[in-house]
Amino acid sequence: MVKGFRQIASLTAFSRVLGLLRDMAYSHFLGAAGLMDAWVIAFKIPNLARRIFGEGAASASFIPVYSEELAGDRKGADRLACTVVTVVFVILAVVVLLSLAGIWAYYGLFAKHPSTRLMLSLTGIMLPYMVIICVIAILGGILNSHLHFATPAAAPIVLNVFIIASFCISAWVLGMPPRSQVYVAAVGVLVAGVVQFAMQLGPLKACGVSIRPMWDIRSEAFRKIIIMMGPMIIGLTVTQINTLADDVIARCLSGSAEKGEFFLWFGRQIRYPVWEGSVSQLYYSQRLYQLPLGVLGISLATAIFPVMSADAARKDFDSLARTVSRGLRGAIFVALPATAGLLLVGRPLVSAIFQHGEFTAEATALTSRTLWFYAVGLCGFFSQQIAVRTFYAMQDSKMPMRSAMLAVGLNLILNLTLIWFMGTAGLALSTAICSYLQVVILVLVLRRRLGPAAISGLWRTFIKSVVATGIMSLAGGLVLCMMRNMPESGWFDVLRLVAVVPVSAGVYFLASKLLRCQMLSLVTGRGAQGG
Repeated sequence: MVKGFRQIASLTAFSRVLGLLRDMAYSHFLGAAGLMDAWVIAFKIPNLARRIFGEGAASASFIPVYSEELAGDRKGADRLACTVVTVVFVILAVVVLLSLAGIWAYYGLFAKHPSTRLMLSLTGIMLPYMVIICVIAILGGILNSHLHFATPAAAPIVLNVFIIASFCISAWVLGMPPRSQVYVAAVGVLVAGVVQFAMQLGPLKACGVSIRPMWDIRSEAFRKIIIMMGPMIIGLTVTQINTLADDVIARCLSGSAEKGEFFLWFGRQIRYPVWEGSVSQLYYSQRLYQLPLGVLGISLATAIFPVMSADAARKDFDSLARTVSRGLRGAIFVALPATAGLLLVGRPLVSAIFQHGEFTAEATALTSRTLWFYAVGLCGFFSQQIAVRTFYAMQDSKMPMRSAMLAVGLNLILNLTLIWFMGTAGLALSTAICSYLQVVILVLVLRRRLGPAAISGLWRTFIKSVVATGIMSLAGGLVLCMMRNMPESGWFDVLRLVAVVPVSAGVYFLASKLLRCQMLSLVTGRGAQGG
């Protein structure tokens, strides 16, 4: 598990660095206004499909069943893999074609504002990427089941490279205006999908897997996957669903030069709670809190999931409980310092990365405030990935679905309440609260099913991590205090980050070592004594 975690985390870290460069391109060329709002919503749909299938439902439902087949019937496993790929492709291709028809019908009949027409056009161009990336997700699940993690983890790098290149070439080489740049980038997304698909074929062949069209949908294994997948889409992707709800609500309740400052509600004139650019602020803050979540949280969950699936397939529930405990403790160990770090350096981080080109100081202030409230939920987001996958390893998708539906319902209520008092920060806080709600429900159920061993050592790890995080925060705060007289500008904010981040990370490492935190082995690769 530790080796797989470090391999995935290192490749994901490189991908996330490129992702930050991509977001820097967004902020430079598009800023945080209406054009970026349209791009965010348009790209959110195929990107949400990637999150659901690449980091969620398809792989989570496929891997346990495929692992069982591999253990007993290799030919049956091959038939299952080919069938799942074929069915996913056909179903999603039909969905995309119907969606495109709906988008263009709405475009022609109802879309009046130029910003809405732009958003629909971009969505229509990028929607076919959903088919490609979901097939790639299944192929990645096959490779993960064969304990090959590198290629699936490296695939997102390609997407980032193509988007960055699309903006840079269209703006600097071709001299296109921003409104044309987004269309070039949308086409770049499709090309990236084709390249990502081609990358998977060589490693699949090396694992002895040959993908070809097949329609063996009557097999028991395939039925298991389909039965599990539906609830999993809700259960595992509650955070993505909640952040999509954040974006849609922010878009609908944003005032703009086109829409004005007020809207009518049963004859009453009501001021919009947020302004154009709110979706962009949410996006940039989401990208920053998802950096540690993607590098550490999802990497840990991806590496541990095949281990949990194997334990469950052998009916070794004692081993499964120990694996779950270690996963949850690892989530706490890495999430707490990440939370404190984002709270410490949120404003200079946003400034250093995004405040250039079209991105203003006012956008930095609003984005960093939103980031702080997303950061509060990191421990919940990390633990959520482990807890939900535990149920899927046991082939139980109903409990995560129930908890997710409760969380999504509460998130909608909180969103529509808090946005009037806190703006986009209220949307972020709502998502954070709901992540903890789902984790608490799932962990309590796991303790009842697997026994106390499932949460063994959790409080000890939590207390030690809190102490180490507190020491780290004091050290980081002291460094920031010493630099308080420096101007608040891009290069000086980079200096703040260069000073604070290594000091904080080093102090947390040393404090964890002195406190004998066992989860330090996730970083060092060596065992440790204690809790």
